Amino acid sequence: MTNARQAGQGPADLILTGICKSFGGHTVLKDLSLCFPAGEISCVMAPSGAGKTTLLRILMGLETADAGEIRGMEGQRVGAVFQEDRLLPWATAAGNIRLVSPALTKEEIRGAFLASGLSGSEEQPVSELSGGMARRVALLRALLAENDVLLLDEPFKGLDEETRRMVIDCLLHLRAGRTAIVVTHDEKEAGALGARIFTLPLLQEEGGQV
Repeated sequence: MTNARQAGQGPADLILTGICKSFGGHTVLKDLSLCFPAGEISCVMAPSGAGKTTLLRILMGLETADAGEIRGMEGQRVGAVFQEDRLLPWATAAGNIRLVSPALTKEEIRGAFLASGLSGSEEQPVSELSGGMARRVALLRALLAENDVLLLDEPFKGLDEETRRMVIDCLLHLRAGRTAIVVTHDEKEAGALGARIFTLPLLQEEGGQV
């Protein structure tokens, strides 16, 4: 099994300095400074509402920080897995992957499906897949695309323990040295990934309300 990713500008540390973000007067991120090392897997962990998904969306360019600076994303191609799978339901599993990676061979796709426990479902419509199967297709779409940075929001959500181990092994194989930032609530997942862990604080509003 191979990965069709081509080299971009090369890995760079992703450095966040003084990042702030609020929604409707509610502060989600406040003066956040982090350094995600180039070529490594980093896991972002925090309670619900602490801004993990917001942080990824800022890195993706889907949200704009109210203040602060991000360095290292310039010229980097980003692959993402959202909390929603965002697959085309009328297309096949392999068809969803070919939309972003048209140069992949049938053998490469077949190998990736085999490694993630999806063998035989390549030409199955996404609308017929279980939630766990669709989750794996969404992850493979990001892993098999030509990108430099992987931003993965709860990529193993809905998978049983045995399947999760298989998919983690698949991710480690297909990552091919790319920088990966993974949002997870599970310390076991972070350990299996060999990840550096970053914990976000849960900010308290005045009066002790979250």
